[in-house]
Amino acid sequence: MLQNLDKLLRWSTGLLAAMGLFTIMWLTLFDVTGRKFLDHSVPGGLELTEILMVMVIFGALPLVSWRGEHVVFDSLDHLIPPLLKDIQNRLVELVCAGTFAGLSWLLVQRAQRFAEYGDTTVYLQFSIAPVAWLMAGLLLITSLVHLVFVFKPREDGEGAAGGAT
Repeated sequence: MLQNLDKLLRWSTGLLAAMGLFTIMWLTLFDVTGRKFLDHSVPGGLELTEILMVMVIFGALPLVSWRGEHVVFDSLDHLIPPLLKDIQNRLVELVCAGTFAGLSWLLVQRAQRFAEYGDTTVYLQFSIAPVAWLMAGLLLITSLVHLVFVFKPREDGEGAAGGAT
């Protein structure tokens, strides 16, 4: 089951982040080339880059959490008994799950406000609400990833997301 979850995350949030980064690369190429040789940049290029950065950063969060590629402070881990370390890891995962769920809830509230007020980007007039909903959804997925680690049986030496962040 965990292998299926890994594959699902790679093909959903990972692909979303990769597509966003790839698009930023091409947008930057066209923007700089247009400015240099045609005296015109891509209209709304900054706004597009900002939205694409949301896709890259928030799309990568579930994968970073799933693979344990975040910053970990483990200098004192050798002093902690294995049982206590397991309890500590599960508590840290629970706090992370709660934090990401809380942030997701706050972003849903903000997205609803954006939708009610009709907030848009300045130049291209894109609605901001779908971007905030995307952020909230990806934060919720990240929260669920951490929740999986709270209940996942651990083996010795394992800790995909184990360790204090």
